Amino acid sequence: MAFIDELKIHISAGRGGDGVVRWRHEKGIDRAGPAGGNGGKGGDVYLRAIRDISILARYKNTKEFVAEKGEAGMKKSMHGKNGADLVIDLPIGSVVTNLETREVFNLIEDEKLVKILNGGKGGLGNEYFKNAVNRAPEEQTDGKNPEQADFYIELELVADAGLIGLPNAGKSSLINVLTNSKSKIGAYQFTTLEPSLGDMHGYILADIPGLIEGASEGKGLGHKFLRHIKRTKTLLHCLSLENEDLVKSYKVIRNELKEYSVELTNKKEIVILTKNDLVDEKTLEKAIKKVSKLNPNVLSATVLDDESIKALKDNLIKIFRTIK
Repeated sequence: MAFIDELKIHISAGRGGDGVVRWRHEKGIDRAGPAGGNGGKGGDVYLRAIRDISILARYKNTKEFVAEKGEAGMKKSMHGKNGADLVIDLPIGSVVTNLETREVFNLIEDEKLVKILNGGKGGLGNEYFKNAVNRAPEEQTDGKNPEQADFYIELELVADAGLIGLPNAGKSSLINVLTNSKSKIGAYQFTTLEPSLGDMHGYILADIPGLIEGASEGKGLGHKFLRHIKRTKTLLHCLSLENEDLVKSYKVIRNELKEYSVELTNKKEIVILTKNDLVDEKTLEKAIKKVSKLNPNVLSATVLDDESIKALKDNLIKIFRTIK
């Protein structure tokens, strides 16, 4: 199932049920008095944030969501049943815009319900109109139309840390060994075409598809995925030791972050040197010293070494605990 992080849908609350004209029937009196009940209220519409970034794909072919309408009033002064509320589950981190009113809803609290549309009020039955002057009213009113609108949904991932870096920097391999994620791995660029989440001892990591120079201007995968970094608390900047110029690779990504949003450059950043199994110890030490001049928070790991991965996890958890 393809990953979807943008969607436009039409949502409608429920229409109110109609009021009715009914009469009481007593022995010897055919129309003993009005007894038409009011219609039920239409269902409201709520959004709920859940931890499932793939759920938007389920709505790909569903262009309209409608809450249940209220039931019509009934005889014997019985009111119609209210329509059931509609709850639409969306990935936590979704930004939902009402395209009619321009109101924006940010879904950042897990399982929290947010009302976005009100159902129509129920109509009035003829009993409601009875008074001292009009004892046998024929009036009733129809249920009210509900609120409805087109909505634009845009997902911005919420995670404790986002793995960033050039294509084929080892991000997918790293998140797979650090968490329970199953990111696609390949020996070519742009293996990862969609973000992937994983859990590392309660900390959520996000594997962000590879960026290239000019990404902030739409090149490569463009800034389509740069927005997913906005709500990560920490950046895990992966630099592959396959690169001959680590400093240049580092600066390319940092520049793209800056061009997209200066806010991204202010986030806590940890540099992780990946694929260190491809170099000798002396070369690794030189690389660490060189990158440390750019960023003092430099860690190193190879996915082929369990001991190295354990040490990396321990170091990351210590750092995460200091970040609010």
